Amino acid sequence: MSGLTTIDPPSQTERNKVILGVAASDSHVVANYLIAHYLRENGFEVINLGVCTPVSDFMRAYDEHRDALAIAIGSMNGHALEDLRELELLKQRHQIRCPVILGGNLSVGSKKRDTLEAEFREIGVSMILESPEQLLQELETLRSQRMSTSLTRTVTGVHR
Repeated sequence: MSGLTTIDPPSQTERNKVILGVAASDSHVVANYLIAHYLRENGFEVINLGVCTPVSDFMRAYDEHRDALAIAIGSMNGHALEDLRELELLKQRHQIRCPVILGGNLSVGSKKRDTLEAEFREIGVSMILESPEQLLQELETLRSQRMSTSLTRTVTGVHR
């Protein structure tokens, strides 16, 4: 088989890394812990920043783990919009290339504003999810896309 070059693909955890945390003003730890456990059980390496995490800490974690599939931010207290105000600016500054996923209780009170999703997108949130199952599904899709891209580069000889 001369002429063929084999390339070791990235390790499984490199392809499956997720940065997880709870928005800055939120100290709801149980959901964070359960979601981290759920993702690990499904083959993801979780960089768990815990609760009360400022946007700048998510960005620093991304700087250390640039191969992350996604940044997943939870909020149960309904103040995520205020907590994430600087997200778009910091995403640009840190050259974030993965989606920022938001989930949880995203507004205060029982009445949800019709414009809330658009407001989150304006400040840099890529997608809003309603359940850990949706998060797992989106991460599986991102993992498949990354693996497909990696295989295509390997087969065609294109390297980054």
